[in-house]
Amino acid sequence: MSIIVNLDVMMAKRKISLNELSERIDITPANLSILKTGKAKAIRFSTLEAICKELDCQPGDILEFVDDNISHK
Repeated sequence: MSIIVNLDVMMAKRKISLNELSERIDITPANLSILKTGKAKAIRFSTLEAICKELDCQPGDILEFVDDNISHK
């Protein structure tokens, strides 16, 4: 089972850079990059809330569950 992070997709749709978003939600660019690339092991609800508020989206627009056990043909 995998959680896919689609933050880069939402950022592209909203035409906002990593540095601009990091400034607006008060998180370091390095930490936002870790989240964006899917390398983060966790995310605080307060961070997720700030991202969703700034990008005008829902948590499901950013995080996606994929069941690795299901065969995709």
